[in-house]
Amino acid sequence: MKTRPSRILRLIREGQLPTVLKVNLSDPRVTEIAGMSGVDGVWLCTEHVPNDWIGLENQIRAARIHNIDSLVRVARGSYSDYIRPLEAGATGIIVPHVANAAEARQIVEWVRFHPLGKRALDGGNIDGQFCLLPLDEYIAHSNTERIVILQIESPEALEHVEAMAALPGFDGFLFGPGDFSHRVGKAGQIDAPEVVAARKRVAKAATANGKFAMTAGLIAPFADLVAEGHKLFGIGADVVAITGYVKQRLELVQGHIQALPTPLKPAPRSPYV
Repeated sequence: MKTRPSRILRLIREGQLPTVLKVNLSDPRVTEIAGMSGVDGVWLCTEHVPNDWIGLENQIRAARIHNIDSLVRVARGSYSDYIRPLEAGATGIIVPHVANAAEARQIVEWVRFHPLGKRALDGGNIDGQFCLLPLDEYIAHSNTERIVILQIESPEALEHVEAMAALPGFDGFLFGPGDFSHRVGKAGQIDAPEVVAARKRVAKAATANGKFAMTAGLIAPFADLVAEGHKLFGIGADVVAITGYVKQRLELVQGHIQALPTPLKPAPRSPYV
């Protein structure tokens, strides 16, 4: 049987700068559009998005069809919550709100097989090719080609980031500028000095320990992010793209309306009624 390696990990190993689109909408066609448009992966979510598991499995399958990676941000929960996306065929998981090295170590133990962790062995899902993949290949592939990313989102976590970065068994950090800015009393100010300093510290810790740093979006000049050590780039989100497009088209139409001759121009109205 043939296993599918991670596109993102391959590109990072080759010195490339791969891209990820965050997908909030649950229709797998959005993932297909992302793949056909040329991104290297999609960031799916069960933390803030009401995805059900069958729908999520279809999104993961859509990514696989177009040879792009799927990263699932899990909800904070149990061992089963963390391995379920992997067993559904996801390329990797993003674990939010990791606070310290003990939590990071527990996550690795849950999601990696021996000798890296203590994950229970099954193989009866798509990740093990429904028991068709020899167990030694399944274990080796899961430990080397499945991505584990820890999200750093608080001042408390930042104080432990170097200790977390030194742990084996995970691949990278994702700094959360939104939650971090909120926690320091500057909600949404992702360019505040404290937030920028935290972002740089997370990227430095990752790089110093042979791991990659991922951005939640294009949150600073691109060259600055690369210089800081970021290797994986969120390029935006489907909902932001759609709302931006709709607003742009409405503004275009409103401009045409305002330019109409007075006899053809309708009376002003609220856009919400």
